[in-house]
Amino acid sequence: MSKVSEPETTPIQGRFGGPDGPALQDILRCVHCGLCLNHCPTYRELGLETESPRGRLYLMRALSQGRIPVSQSVVRHLDLCLQCRNCEAVCPSGVRYGQLMEESRAQILRDGRRAPASWLASRFVLRLFFSNPQRLRHLMATLRLYQRSGFQGLLRRSRHLSVLPGPWRNLEQLLPPISAHPFTARGVVGSPADGPPRFRVALLSGCMMPYIYDRVHEATVRVLVRHGCEVVVPSEQVCCGALHLHSGDRQEAKRLARRNIDVFLAENVDAIITNVAGCGAATKEYGELLKDDPRYAERATRFSALVKDVTEFLADLPLSDGLSPLHQVVTYQDPCHLLHVQGVKSQPRALLQAIPGLELVEMSHPDQCCGSGGLYNIIHPRMADRLLRHKMRDVAATGAHVIATANVGCALQLEAGLRRYGLAGRVAHVVELLDESYRNAAPAD
Repeated sequence: MSKVSEPETTPIQGRFGGPDGPALQDILRCVHCGLCLNHCPTYRELGLETESPRGRLYLMRALSQGRIPVSQSVVRHLDLCLQCRNCEAVCPSGVRYGQLMEESRAQILRDGRRAPASWLASRFVLRLFFSNPQRLRHLMATLRLYQRSGFQGLLRRSRHLSVLPGPWRNLEQLLPPISAHPFTARGVVGSPADGPPRFRVALLSGCMMPYIYDRVHEATVRVLVRHGCEVVVPSEQVCCGALHLHSGDRQEAKRLARRNIDVFLAENVDAIITNVAGCGAATKEYGELLKDDPRYAERATRFSALVKDVTEFLADLPLSDGLSPLHQVVTYQDPCHLLHVQGVKSQPRALLQAIPGLELVEMSHPDQCCGSGGLYNIIHPRMADRLLRHKMRDVAATGAHVIATANVGCALQLEAGLRRYGLAGRVAHVVELLDESYRNAAPAD
């Protein structure tokens, strides 16, 4: 039998040093100590050096130096990375792994010939819908009609769902209910009724959140107002670009970042509030993303300094009176991009522990990735399911009936885990539980 030859590959040593390419000196900061290995989800699962941060950095180095070409094998190893950045948080050498991975993907995507079909499809879909609020609104309306018409239930009961391409089948199964009343409020959406506001803050409403977790935005506004904030939602804001960055589309991510910088800085606010960990991580790194842009570098840094996760912002304030008991057992899942990128760990827990009657029970590994990873659970469902299985075992061991988190992707993945493994309970954003406590308070006599 003749040996099957590998597809012809093309060295791109020059391109990896081009615009938005990973700098070799940044890659060389890795000293191969191995401290990252047991913090990497794919290495823990597979035990392969090439599925570890250290191994992937070695591949980036070889690509950057032109010693190996971009091949299907190399791209496959880079593609399996969740970009959870747990490795970055424990790296003693300060390797900026997340940025290097984004830049490496950008170089491969720019050439296009060796980019996986999933990367090309992601770029197309993200630009078509997520970069355009009007198109996204029409898409969400269509998906709601699909759900409400009964066609979704019919499709799921039939055998036809199995014939869909893998990513589309995975997306359909993860699709949450589309809200009948999306969060479309703009301008000033809340202000204290009992005096002048202490702070003026802007809410980053994001792309998907208004349609699938509108209740989280509403709870966020109510809690911020209760703490003396005037809350404004800029009408011309766009997607933060996090998914574009993870998919290697840095050009589009920069365009979206510039638009948000213009829109939010014009509001003259004390803080820019996010309630999605991925959005917060991306916007806090606008300064790094646009550091070489002479028109936006300084403004991007100023913008990023204003960004606060809602739990981070509230934890710096004295909580207002009026918290009523919530007699619930809760466990908290650390979103990767909140913990590892933003360094926000104690603040969500402090807010939960401030609620009377709430019992916070820590799971064994709250900091380990649940397998969501933006679009990861759609493109790599097998690995995502393996990670989710570990997470749901962890959850079940706590006896909790509420999983608290602070990221839309984590919430979708954890809700899928409850359904898949038949566990009773619900998933709630930290700010939702705080809002429930305030709203359940008995009215004053």
